[in-house]
Amino acid sequence: MSICPKNKSSKARRDSRRANWKMGTTNLVKCSKCGALVMPHRVCKACGSYNKREIITVED
Repeated sequence: MSICPKNKSSKARRDSRRANWKMGTTNLVKCSKCGALVMPHRVCKACGSYNKREIITVED
């Protein structure tokens, strides 16, 4: 088994393969307690709750 490629890959083929490496948009969900947009599976920064339970106290 050889590590070397059989044929040369052109720049167009190489670059079109790499074109799919792009950054996706962040997925945001509504907080179940206050309705603010937060990242999933994280404590809400607005009200300090996670899964309808208060985890941290937030000063207003």
